Amino acid sequence: MIKSQRQQQKENTKQLIVDVALNQFAKDGLTVARTSDIASSAGVSHGTVFAHFPTREILLNVVIEEFGMRITNRLHELVSENCGIKEVLEAHVKGISEYEGFYTRLISEGRLLNESSRNSLIMIQSAISFHISEIAEREIKAGKIRSMPVALLFNTWIGLVNHYLINSDLFAPQGSVMKKLGKQLVEHYIKLISK
Repeated sequence: MIKSQRQQQKENTKQLIVDVALNQFAKDGLTVARTSDIASSAGVSHGTVFAHFPTREILLNVVIEEFGMRITNRLHELVSENCGIKEVLEAHVKGISEYEGFYTRLISEGRLLNESSRNSLIMIQSAISFHISEIAEREIKAGKIRSMPVALLFNTWIGLVNHYLINSDLFAPQGSVMKKLGKQLVEHYIKLISK
């Protein structure tokens, strides 16, 4: 079916609002970013935001889902079928670094979000866990990394990454934690799990 010019314009405006909201939530915080600021940054009226997203919570949920789709798609792009655990962790770091501000807000403010938004975060972590766990299981069987529960392996990695992101003011006060320390975190973690 061919879209009318008006339908395409509506879709473009909606996507613009989502893209701008992702940046605004990263900058101001998930719980305090204002829809009026999002509208202003997008160059649309405040009413236009609500024409596409009836509530702020719906907008936030859509933005979280969009972020999840982007980061998991990026992981798919960066990870080949035959890659090892180091390569998948490097891909994860690269994917996070592309949306570091938003991801940091998501993990630091996650407990303050509504149930739907928290469930979206859980789905994102589950998709990432699937990729890492699948490769970890293969490498455990091959004797490349120590045998351990895969859930513990994943949670240890996420805990390490999240600790550095949440404390970015200590580790990279003027920039990206993942760009500054991502390679070092991967190397350290590989040493911890290797036989």
